[in-house]
Amino acid sequence: MSSSNETYISNVIRQRIKAAGERFNANDNISKFIQPGELEQLQAEVEAKFQEVLNSLVIDTETDHNTQETAKRVAKMYIQEVFAGRYSDMPAMTEFPNIEKLNELIIVGPITVRSACSHHFCPIMGQCWIGIMPNEQSNLIGLSKYARLANWVMQRPQIQEEAVVQLSDLLFNKMKPDGLAVVMKADHFCMQWRGVKDLDSKMINSVMRGSFLRNSDLRKEFLALINQK
Repeated sequence: MSSSNETYISNVIRQRIKAAGERFNANDNISKFIQPGELEQLQAEVEAKFQEVLNSLVIDTETDHNTQETAKRVAKMYIQEVFAGRYSDMPAMTEFPNIEKLNELIIVGPITVRSACSHHFCPIMGQCWIGIMPNEQSNLIGLSKYARLANWVMQRPQIQEEAVVQLSDLLFNKMKPDGLAVVMKADHFCMQWRGVKDLDSKMINSVMRGSFLRNSDLRKEFLALINQK
């Protein structure tokens, strides 16, 4: 990889996205703009640049055995693990028709979710619950697919308030249910590790769509069920 800024693979990908008139915010998925082999190049670029961060923090990575491979580990972690939902395609979601005409409340959760706050890149750790009220025309998906989709959305630098909306939009558009509800409860290490250093505060968000908005009894049933110990 050349040191010239113009030849960084990140710039090639960035220009591709701009030419398409699309955005590339921290919590966006940009996988369709990455060509085969470029993700490995991007990881190598992140490694080289993070090494410079370590140098600027005045950490002697040449003699400190604990940090000699840190830049490599961090680059792999960002690209292949904690932010993989930004660079990988949406997981396969096999849909099947509602043959039995199910119209009763379905609840999935708690699903463990992990992300990082896009303000400080500190961890977000929590759980989410998904409620589905299907109708005769709804598409149904397998139980594990809810967790896969939630993880795909959360594996990006996120803001929790936006993450629940992203997840709700994906599920509502894919399943076309009569109603959908998503509740997320998470610890934010940007509050626990820095700043006010409050260890007990959590953020809880909810999104209600369709019949969950129209029917207060359905909404109360969902919230009561997920709050059972």
